[in-house]
Amino acid sequence: MRYRLCGLAAGLLIAGASWGTAFADDGWVTLVDGDKKVEFAEVGKANWEAKDGVLMADKLDGKDPSYLVTKASYKDFQIKAEFWVDDAANSGIFIRCDQSTKIDSNICYEVNIFDKRPDPKYGTGAIVDVSKVDPMPKAGGKWNTYEITAKGTRLTVMLNGEKTADVDDSKHAAGPIALQYGSGVVKFKKVQIKPL
Repeated sequence: MRYRLCGLAAGLLIAGASWGTAFADDGWVTLVDGDKKVEFAEVGKANWEAKDGVLMADKLDGKDPSYLVTKASYKDFQIKAEFWVDDAANSGIFIRCDQSTKIDSNICYEVNIFDKRPDPKYGTGAIVDVSKVDPMPKAGGKWNTYEITAKGTRLTVMLNGEKTADVDDSKHAAGPIALQYGSGVVKFKKVQIKPL
């Protein structure tokens, strides 16, 4: 599969951000931290930009959601992600995607960020169509932390220290990670991954 440095990269470079993957001594790889980003490919278009130490978007260019897709593929891993969304936001972190040029919850696991989802069973904290959440927590209007673990067929999601999903599922074994922008205001301050 071929990845390219998309237009987003140029915008982030202009904004003073540097590209590359930062490795910490404890095995964590930094994907987003306001200063450093991995090379993402963009599927769909939004106004992603580095601003005030966060990676953010608040407008689509077209009707389809936008995804920032990692160059690397991951199998077993932990993710830590700090994010802020407004009440109207539709976002999520997609993991183990079967491909990198089309992203959706049918070919990836979607760890949802969507407080106003019409069916709240798969809203914020859920893995869409795999693991329901009840009651659905709210993420809008504050900084939140996701901790996502994928090890073998076991998928676990923690939102702000509370477990919201814990399931065995074998549909998707490995693949890239994608950050979604669908609507509202979405900000990612720090996203790290640790291969297991």
